Amino acid sequence: MDFPLYTDVVLLHDIPDENLRAGDIGAVVDRHQIPGLETGYSVEFFDMLGNTVAIVTLSATMLRKPTQADRPTVRSEAVSV
Repeated sequence: MDFPLYTDVVLLHDIPDENLRAGDIGAVVDRHQIPGLETGYSVEFFDMLGNTVAIVTLSATMLRKPTQADRPTVRSEAVSV
């Protein structure tokens, strides 16, 4: 599947090292095309205040486009203030 730049995508698998969970929504910020390999995407994930949580490079099979059936949810993480 092809994801245009700056579109929203939904993460399909947890990435514990980045504190990301399946269902998190990110924005495609770069596309990586290497001949013979699956297309990769740099995806930026934000918190509800617009702060960057993580920027990770993922294969297309780890992402999907949002659908009309999707609903945003909130999950809280421990935050040091």
